[in-house]
Amino acid sequence: MPLTPLDIHNKEFTRGFRGYDEDEVNEFLDQVIKDYESVMQEKNELFTKVNELEERLEHFSNIEETLNKSILVAQESAEEVKRNAQKESQLIIKEAEKNADRIINDALNKSRKIELEIEELKKQASVYRTRFKMLIEAQLEMLHNEDWDEVVDTENEEESRESVYSGESRQVD
Repeated sequence: MPLTPLDIHNKEFTRGFRGYDEDEVNEFLDQVIKDYESVMQEKNELFTKVNELEERLEHFSNIEETLNKSILVAQESAEEVKRNAQKESQLIIKEAEKNADRIINDALNKSRKIELEIEELKKQASVYRTRFKMLIEAQLEMLHNEDWDEVVDTENEEESRESVYSGESRQVD
């Protein structure tokens, strides 16, 4: 058990023949007591300060642990957000590809339909041209027919007769 200043103060030494000077020993013991009390007080202050620093260290260790956990949670959240964004971008790309395929297929279907309509119009135009050509040929054939010549000759004769009659009627006037 360590000595206390009171233990030093109350210590009694036995007297021997020609021993130390009692006043000098008491003075020295008083000085030792003061120094020992000073060391004890400093020790207590340091002990208190160490306790305070340990409490602060524990507090900051708790803060550090909390911050580390927060950083981990933030990193995990960032990774989750990144994964979700990648998934969403994949979905958007797939949807865009589907839409592009649908648009291309619609355009191909429309172009095929238009091609079929063009072919149908070409057939109709060819039929119309053939019929029109046949009509014109029939009309030309009718013009070259001898019956037509007879009709024209008959008409010319009637005109001649009319001109003869009209000349006679002028003379009568």
